[in-house]
Amino acid sequence: MKDRSRIISLTVNNLSFRESLGEVSRKGLAHQQGFVCFANVHMTIEARNDPAFGRLLEKAMLILPDGKPLAMACKWLYHKKQERVAGMDFMPAIFEQANAFKGKIFLYGSTDEVLQKITEKARTQYPNAEIVGSISPPFRQLEEAELKSHVDLINASGAHFVLVSLGCPKQEKWMAANYHSINAILLGLGGAFPVMAGVQKRSPKWMQDWSLEWLYRLAQQPGRMFKRYLYTNTLFIGNLTKELVSRKLLGKR
Repeated sequence: MKDRSRIISLTVNNLSFRESLGEVSRKGLAHQQGFVCFANVHMTIEARNDPAFGRLLEKAMLILPDGKPLAMACKWLYHKKQERVAGMDFMPAIFEQANAFKGKIFLYGSTDEVLQKITEKARTQYPNAEIVGSISPPFRQLEEAELKSHVDLINASGAHFVLVSLGCPKQEKWMAANYHSINAILLGLGGAFPVMAGVQKRSPKWMQDWSLEWLYRLAQQPGRMFKRYLYTNTLFIGNLTKELVSRKLLGKR
């Protein structure tokens, strides 16, 4: 796990999807502590603009290239062939692992409707994977006693994996603040929740392959996503270009 690549503001682990899944499954089923981030352009720019957030991410057990642009940046900057490890693919894969090894899953975040739909789907498709609890926390700032009660509930459930959907950067900050107190692996899966629940559709495979998944999400939620994508995509391209030029001038490979 020493092979990593620095992409603008994040240090991404250079692991295949299979290697990542194996590492997370092994540690989760052993009730080890840690959290996993699925990094995309948005998270990269959040960490660039907020160094304190970037330092929190350094505590992660793994930072995986959720976005195709990050996987491609590994090749462009370091000549490393990096597979995309998308959270939307990782979530059903974790359910498959839990189904195979009778693992326990706790759902944290999103809405009650989404959590209910995921639970119903899991009962049918992954009968040996036990969803041992779920919490849809309010959007307001939680009090210390509420946070503690949530952590206590998760630990009491015996969960091996805690799937978290609070949105970036909130979910990463929650995981970084609480992973030392939870006897499970935490995975920040954000937008994978509504897709698995069937509330939202995922982009076609060709759009995923051409790094256009963001465009599909923009078409689904233009009012919410337009400013974010215009801002973060522009900054990402600008910063990545700067790094590429700098490495070329310095003769780095």
